[in-house]
Amino acid sequence: MSEPPLTPEQADVFSRCMAVGGVAVFPSDTVYGLACDPGQREAVLRLYGLKRRSLDAPSAVMFFSLELALEALPELGPKTRAALELLLPGPLTLLLSNPAGRFPLACGSDPATLGLRVPKLDRQLAALSEFKWPILQSSANHATEPAPNSLAELEPTIRDEVDLVLDAGPLGGQASSVLDLRSYELDGSWQLLREGPLGHEQIKALLG
Repeated sequence: MSEPPLTPEQADVFSRCMAVGGVAVFPSDTVYGLACDPGQREAVLRLYGLKRRSLDAPSAVMFFSLELALEALPELGPKTRAALELLLPGPLTLLLSNPAGRFPLACGSDPATLGLRVPKLDRQLAALSEFKWPILQSSANHATEPAPNSLAELEPTIRDEVDLVLDAGPLGGQASSVLDLRSYELDGSWQLLREGPLGHEQIKALLG
């Protein structure tokens, strides 16, 4: 039997948790992740501490709709915007040029690069579409360890320290594919840095 979908009430609690500087475990279209407000330094420090991860390592900024992502990144060129419209929403982390220096706490030691996620919200996750702000997100595991597909796989040391856990049941996914689009605007080139749910040929087909 499939798990019941997330409710609007759960999505509202998630929103309030982010607003007050909390750290949450949440379900995505791939694996369970950790989330916090990308503009609140103390929350970001907590998230990185839970992951046992260096602050020099980048995370991704996630929007729950492509429209909101494009509105937040008006400096993206037309070719890059067109690529995003072909690829997202979906199980991809896109590396984009970041000339405006947006979301510096998510960029680690490379403020010129921004990681972007826009998940595909199926029936289980549809309530998250009501969330209108970006989050800083990373998989809900200690650095170098596997990302959890269910809360049963979540490390107790993480579960006990976060402020909120949203349960959508087993996700059955794998960590997102990582696609470098930093040169796409210039010459149309791209590089698949990590193969996940989408492989090279699938991305090639999506981009035409």
